[in-house]
Amino acid sequence: MGLLDFAADIGHKLFGSEDEGGEKIKEHIEESNPGVDNLEVEVKDGVAHIKGEAKDQSAFQKAVLMAGNIFGVSEVQAAELSAPDGDEDVLYYEVKKGDSLWKIAANTLGNGTKHTEIFEANKEVIRDPDLIFPGQKLRIPGGKA
Repeated sequence: MGLLDFAADIGHKLFGSEDEGGEKIKEHIEESNPGVDNLEVEVKDGVAHIKGEAKDQSAFQKAVLMAGNIFGVSEVQAAELSAPDGDEDVLYYEVKKGDSLWKIAANTLGNGTKHTEIFEANKEVIRDPDLIFPGQKLRIPGGKA
C-alpha cells in the first residue's frame, strides 16, 4: 500500500468546495504542524497538491497523511514537498473495521502494548487514540505487514 492514494469518501470533513479545500487543509496541517515550512496546498479534482519544506521524512509523511485522510481527497501529490533523505523503515497501514491501536500494534509490531508508539508516531494525524476510522491511513515506524 502506498502513501499517496486515499479513499475520498472517508475522513474528516474540512471543506465544502475544492475552492476552499487547499486553504482548509493548509490550516489543518499547520494547526499541529509536524515540521513543514512554507506550506502551500491546492485541491483540484480530489487531488491535494502539497508544496513546502519538510524538516525530515517523518514530517513529510505526516503532512501527506494529514492531507489524504480528509474527506474528498483521493490522492496527494507531494513532488514539490521537499525533505531530507531518510532511512527509517515505515509501514503504511489502512485501518480496517474493528481495528484499535492495540490490535494494529499486535499485528504490525508484534505486541499490543506498543499501541502508544503508533499513537506517538501519528499524533498529528490522529488526535484521539480511541477515534480511528476504517480507511484512515497511519504510519507505523518499524512495522511489519
